Amino acid sequence: MAISVVMPALEMAQETGKLLAWRKKEGEAVKKGEPLLEIETDKAVVEIEAPGDGFLAGITAHEGAVIPVGETIAWLLAVGEKAPALKPTALPSARGTSAAPAAERAATAAARGAAAATAPAQTSSQISPKARRLAKELGVDTGGLSGSGPDGTITAEDVQAAADSKKSASSLPAATVASSSASPTGEGLSQIARLMAERMTQSWTTVPHFFLTREVDCTELMAAHKRLNPSVEKSNGAKLTITDLLIAAVARSIAKHPIMNASWMGTGIRHNPEINISLAMAVKDGVVSAVIHKADSAKLGEISTRRRDLAERALANRLRPADISGGTFTISNLGMYQVDAFVAIITPPQAATLAVGTIADRVVPVKGKPTIRPMMTMTLSSDHRVLGGARAAEFLITLAEAIQKPDGWLGE
Repeated sequence: MAISVVMPALEMAQETGKLLAWRKKEGEAVKKGEPLLEIETDKAVVEIEAPGDGFLAGITAHEGAVIPVGETIAWLLAVGEKAPALKPTALPSARGTSAAPAAERAATAAARGAAAATAPAQTSSQISPKARRLAKELGVDTGGLSGSGPDGTITAEDVQAAADSKKSASSLPAATVASSSASPTGEGLSQIARLMAERMTQSWTTVPHFFLTREVDCTELMAAHKRLNPSVEKSNGAKLTITDLLIAAVARSIAKHPIMNASWMGTGIRHNPEINISLAMAVKDGVVSAVIHKADSAKLGEISTRRRDLAERALANRLRPADISGGTFTISNLGMYQVDAFVAIITPPQAATLAVGTIADRVVPVKGKPTIRPMMTMTLSSDHRVLGGARAAEFLITLAEAIQKPDGWLGE
């Protein structure tokens, strides 16, 4: 029986995926679980495995095409079997309207609005979930919009274009708009970089952030790292890093403060059953958040091995769907870049992100005397809809104690 290969949905709000490459050729034999294709989402480049055994046939989408989620793009067939007839319906390869100047997008949105003025209002079934949420956040009336998605569905891009049109019309003089349209400038972005920019802009403008900063003495943490690294490397083949210790400390601290692991879901708070730490990783086109699942119960060797594996595959564009899904709390560590301190933007629907700076010697008072100690600055970004300052501060106290006295949890 023919097995369909479809564009997968790797997250709830995903509408499309960009096909980057086929790992197998037409007519080539494929085994279930083998890498079959690579797609690009707003989070990462992800490697998709074959859903079954067979010969790859009936490919309807080619590299660079943007495909609606759920669309069949090929078949896996048995010997002598024929692929069902399909029409290729991939969207244009460049969902690049966001890379165009704002004025140009505004003109497009205005044209859509004019065309839709005489059409009946869209029903809720013709609006994607992501577009509906974005319209609510940006105050966009979708009744007059014409959808550019499959079957006329209103997409998040349509909503954003309408919002940009409204903003541009009220803030830019006509001469400026004309000039901008005539002389577009700027560098085109990959889908990852463009959608990452959209997500961070949306988070920064819609999530009520507040920030808490804490300096912590890392003397004992560094001693534990030096002591444990040889045994971890010997047993797991991966060097133990300070980041690995921080992941373990954060996860175990979250277990004592479950609200830090919650998510804002639009109308209320969801308490997540697992503590899954997202680790921000720099890649060529931006940043991806790779997830270490159930980090609170993982041993240091397991965390070290998973972190190294994720980092290697992220740099090689070989992340799998499970590697980027399910994160409940994010750590962003720029200590290796000699950054003293910084503030990170929350990744919705997570409630918090921890920004970690470099460990550097500083003069601090110890028992009333100036002493040089290795100090680190942590900045916690929190969503005020989920938690207040006191609860976030309590979490930071617990985390600081875990870092200053790691022997209390290293054996857990």
